[in-house]
Amino acid sequence: MKSTYSIISFLSVLLCSSAFATEKAQQQYPTEYKEWQQTLTQSENEDMLEKYPATVILWAGSGFSKDYNSPRGHQFAVTDAARTLRTGVAPKDGKMGKSASCWTCKTPQAWQTMNMKGEEGFAAMNFTDIGPYVNQVVHCDDCHKSGSDELALPRPHAQNAMKKVKLPFEKQPHYMQSSQTCGQCHVTYYFQPEAENKVNIPWIFGSTADLIEKYYDTRRFYEWIHPISQVPMLKARHPEFEHWSRSSHAKHEVGCVDCHMPIVKDEQGNKHHSHQVGSASANFDTTCKACHSNKEYRLKLLEENTQWVETTRKRLEDSLVKAHYEAQAAWKAGASVHQMNEAIMAIRHSQWRWDFITASHGAAAHNPDEAKQVLNIAVQQVSVARSLLAKILKDFKVETVNYPDYSSKAKAQQAIGLDIDSLTKEKRDYIEQVINKEWQPVANIQAGH
Repeated sequence: MKSTYSIISFLSVLLCSSAFATEKAQQQYPTEYKEWQQTLTQSENEDMLEKYPATVILWAGSGFSKDYNSPRGHQFAVTDAARTLRTGVAPKDGKMGKSASCWTCKTPQAWQTMNMKGEEGFAAMNFTDIGPYVNQVVHCDDCHKSGSDELALPRPHAQNAMKKVKLPFEKQPHYMQSSQTCGQCHVTYYFQPEAENKVNIPWIFGSTADLIEKYYDTRRFYEWIHPISQVPMLKARHPEFEHWSRSSHAKHEVGCVDCHMPIVKDEQGNKHHSHQVGSASANFDTTCKACHSNKEYRLKLLEENTQWVETTRKRLEDSLVKAHYEAQAAWKAGASVHQMNEAIMAIRHSQWRWDFITASHGAAAHNPDEAKQVLNIAVQQVSVARSLLAKILKDFKVETVNYPDYSSKAKAQQAIGLDIDSLTKEKRDYIEQVINKEWQPVANIQAGH
């Protein structure tokens, strides 16, 4: 309890210092600051569960089956974290709700607190206990040393991860440092249960889908047990740095900044990287054109790769949904753990690879070769799983498997027994009664403001 009060006291101090840091940045770098503010215009996001309703089934039993939207501008980082159904509401007194680790990449106040009070001390706090003190979104200090344009990698989990793969930040060339700065958040991770659920990047063996899977399997780690199939599940989270690090761009020393922060001129004609971080293809003439002269060909190739990933992922999602329900039927028929083990692990490994590509925002652009390779392996693995399950079902004389209607998000959520109306009402009441009244304005940023 003393540690909790200590952290809250420190966060109270940060409220003032963050406001000062914002004012200082605005004075020192007015052009970049103005561009950073323009991420407010990147306000559109899409309900990804509605777009891909099969994912509700695949993520049944996890928070992602409740709510999952496409990303938008950095200015919305705190608002979106505060308001998603995945972070829930404040737990009852004395209970542990969602970990404060969910703030790790949404605000510099998270790593500033970790630096003073420790990663585990911060992670052991409730997400909602930290919320009222967060008044800064992703900001200058997340990428630069305070008051300077010198690059920085302030988050402890990122510093540790880069050392694991022998890429210590301070020894890297500029293109790699700038990409690591982005990669401290645009990277896959998990919450480490034996360390108060602090953020950890699973790169002990390496950062490919295969080697991260090896790490998880070696530890016998799982994030949740799937309620339909009883598969011990894994979850990938936006592994953009991983894909980029093995790409043609990385081999040619072209980093995230080169594509997503195009060089522009200020009013005095001075060149700098735009801090309105955005899509590379939307700025083709100021980013891609320096290396790719044939715009029509490149954009067509991107579209073809994107379409291949879309088509393959949907086919794979349908197969995975069927595999989960076929496993359920086998269990109900009386199959043993010994009989089910190989099929269960094949589902786990297939869905992990599916997630490693589809959870990434732009794998078809960042590394299309890897995206195709990983998804093709996932297709093979789920085919193996279903073949094994078909034999088990035949042995138990199961002739019919009932698959649900998951043609929409609502039908899929109904199929897994999720009371989305109650969850939505509970969260809406919490937003109206607590977040809107007691939290800082950054938790209530509206589009266009």
